[in-house]
Amino acid sequence: MSNPLARHWGLETIVAELRASREERHRTRHPRGIRELPSRDAIVHIVDGLRASMFPTHYGAPDLTDETVDYYVGHTLDSTLRLLSEQVRRALRFLPEHAETSEADLGALAFQITRTFGTQLPSIRALLVSDIQAAFAGDPAAQHITEILLCYPGVLAVVHHRIAHALHQLGVPLLARFINEIAHSATGIDIHPGARIGPSFFIDHGTGVVIGETAVIGERVRLYQAVTLGAKSFPADGDGTLVKGQPRHPIVEDDVVIYAGATILGRVTIGRGAVIGGNVWLTHSVAPGTHVSQGNVREGARADEREHEPARRARK
Repeated sequence: MSNPLARHWGLETIVAELRASREERHRTRHPRGIRELPSRDAIVHIVDGLRASMFPTHYGAPDLTDETVDYYVGHTLDSTLRLLSEQVRRALRFLPEHAETSEADLGALAFQITRTFGTQLPSIRALLVSDIQAAFAGDPAAQHITEILLCYPGVLAVVHHRIAHALHQLGVPLLARFINEIAHSATGIDIHPGARIGPSFFIDHGTGVVIGETAVIGERVRLYQAVTLGAKSFPADGDGTLVKGQPRHPIVEDDVVIYAGATILGRVTIGRGAVIGGNVWLTHSVAPGTHVSQGNVREGARADEREHEPARRARK
């Protein structure tokens, strides 16, 4: 029986126009018409399962004992990796090199990638422990490790990034981006899964931090809120299409501190042990051990202007 309200809303016309928009005028679907997309809900469950497997007493079941914890981790990992393998299979289909791969071969590849990822979990956990310890050492307000694991948005974002980066390196960029964007939504911290970040990394407060795809960050680096490690320009090819994957974000060496609101753009190098002050705007490299503030950046700019003034006068 037809719904009388359909005539009231004019649904036949709306549905037909939406179909025309989808299929003809404003297509957004993959060129091959892929409908089996990765599931956000499944990916949330996967990250929760991986966190619980790596830190079972903090993110796992509340009643774990020494006798049951290994069983819990094994059971959680088994179900989580099964779910991950399916999401990897779906994500792989979006890569051009797998456009014609058979379902059987795609499933086998997804299984192998997931198995390899599973073997990396102990090393991922080791990195995360170094990040948690850096947060505890770097924040005088931190009372204990549990507070950091349960309450710090920077740690939540880094947990997602360590997982996402491993999948990105294994050739599943869509799934990796999904994982980091879930953390971005929850924390306001935007880290591209391609960014390479060394151990003992700490983001304090965190909201508004942006770390670009080709950024490279060394060991024991600390960032505060609203720091941007971004690109200065976006090279394009002959027809105006942006060139993908070129190194365009900063390199931050070991033991650097970057304070709130600093913006660093382009493939510049911030030397080991440098301190970048709040709200500084940098588009040039900084020598190791340098302390940069707004005042000396402006003075450097004025010095550059004085150096080029004779040339400007000559042109006149």
